[in-house]
Amino acid sequence: MRLMTTGTGDRRSARLPILQGVLPVRRSQIPAEIVAGVTVAALAIPEVIGYTKISGTPIITGLYTMMLPMALFAIFGSSRHLVVGADSATAAILAAGLVGLAATGTDEYTALAALLAIMAAGFLFFARFAGLGFFADFLSRSVLIGFLTGVGAQVSLGQISGMLGLKGGGHGTLQKIWTDLQQIGQINYAALGVALSVLAIILGAKAISKRIPGPLIAVVGAIAVSWAFDFERYMHVLGPVPGGIPKFGLPEVDWSWALIQKLMPTALAMFVVILAQSAATSRAYAARYGEAFSENTDLVGLGMANVGAGVSGAFVVAGSPTKTQMLDSAGGRSQLSLLVTASVVLLVLLFLTDVLAFMPEPVLAAIVFVIGLGLIDVRGMKRVFDQRRSEFWIAAITMATVVVVGVEQGILLAIVLSLIDHTRRGYRPKNAVLVPGESGALLSQPVATRGEAAPGLVIYRFNHSLYYANAKRLTDEIMDLAENASPPARWICLDASAIDDVDFSAAEALCALHDLLEQKGVRLVFANVEDILATDSDDSLRRLFGEDAFFGSLDEMMTAWRKALASAPG
Repeated sequence: MRLMTTGTGDRRSARLPILQGVLPVRRSQIPAEIVAGVTVAALAIPEVIGYTKISGTPIITGLYTMMLPMALFAIFGSSRHLVVGADSATAAILAAGLVGLAATGTDEYTALAALLAIMAAGFLFFARFAGLGFFADFLSRSVLIGFLTGVGAQVSLGQISGMLGLKGGGHGTLQKIWTDLQQIGQINYAALGVALSVLAIILGAKAISKRIPGPLIAVVGAIAVSWAFDFERYMHVLGPVPGGIPKFGLPEVDWSWALIQKLMPTALAMFVVILAQSAATSRAYAARYGEAFSENTDLVGLGMANVGAGVSGAFVVAGSPTKTQMLDSAGGRSQLSLLVTASVVLLVLLFLTDVLAFMPEPVLAAIVFVIGLGLIDVRGMKRVFDQRRSEFWIAAITMATVVVVGVEQGILLAIVLSLIDHTRRGYRPKNAVLVPGESGALLSQPVATRGEAAPGLVIYRFNHSLYYANAKRLTDEIMDLAENASPPARWICLDASAIDDVDFSAAEALCALHDLLEQKGVRLVFANVEDILATDSDDSLRRLFGEDAFFGSLDEMMTAWRKALASAPG
């Protein structure tokens, strides 16, 4: 088991395969954990109910995501801080993936949502046993900012019809906006007033203190006023919400390969978001508290949580940054708090679902609208723009794709663009030549300066792994140095300190380069090569260049250069 360690931490995960996020339990911390668990339940219940509006599943399924899935991650995960539950990004992917397969809110739709959770769990288990926890790193932070900003814009714009009391319609974001504009003359001003009141309560409470549960106050207040004044006469309300524990079992769907194929892209997109978002959140809080966690163990916990979601009639769950922040702000320091939260949700399911029937639908629309706004990271986009313009445009393209085309396509594009950006940097590394400074120490300069470390000696540093795509760049730059250095180069030293691998194509390119330089009377040597020349293909390089062409350091190479210079005729 590999531990991601960001501080001293403890060593519990080396001994216990379960309850790593709970143990050890400190008696003095138990009261704070209980308070934190109750607080998270109070804050998150309105939030997850709002997520059901995004996912298109019944209200009760949001509560289900906070019971068995949350408890299973607490048992099988390793992070002491990560809160697993319904999430706006995965809920949006779910809704986009089921368009055309079933009518929103029906039993068939709910069953397909549960099946997607089980399929996502399958990807998570595969990633664990294949050791693919590192895959989370392939979604760059800049692309993730663009993706979540796009999701936030899509989610917020999709709630306008609910806040205005319009019928709404359409599948994509642009189509929904166009439909809203066509229905603008049918605004329900009572619904609009309720939505604006909810927004005022949530934003006002947040402005006073982030600890004030604005969504909970808005929900409780709206339910009470709706019951007292019979809001059902003026706007849509939720209506009867089934209570009790969920019915456990596999989703009742046609378990055919054809159906699995249709759902596979959606499940894969969910898996990527779960992996990237959960790992990033766990890593951030582990670093904050100097604790250790295992990415691979968390994959098992996330997989079990989604299996729990699938067999309890819920929908896909992921590590939630917003709920994790709720737990941290409330003083929770372990998964014990989340076991308390799951217990509170069970009590709500058993005794309090009847009161949810009076909740006006504009209340949920306003809550989801605020959730969406919270995902729009304007400051983050500005930071990317200021610091790395090329990454900003990739993030902007991802954001636009999510809004205009869809969430599923956006996350897949985000992966592709992240990999392209990584490959682009490896394809065009910023290489350098080393020249002596005023103190005599070697300093980096652009290759275009064609600077020399000593008359007739060029030290060329290649700043990336050497592989088929960038081997030509190395060849072109070294040949340019051989042909244009002044005075003419006699030795060219390849500083391999940044090269951790040489593939077959690159090794062949080095062999060809050897022949070209030999024809010009230039010798190619290597420095800092202890770690890179260990494979069979690299043995062929040693035979071609000779053992005396490879040095463990630049100092060793410089000593050999001086000896060669001293023994040269004339």
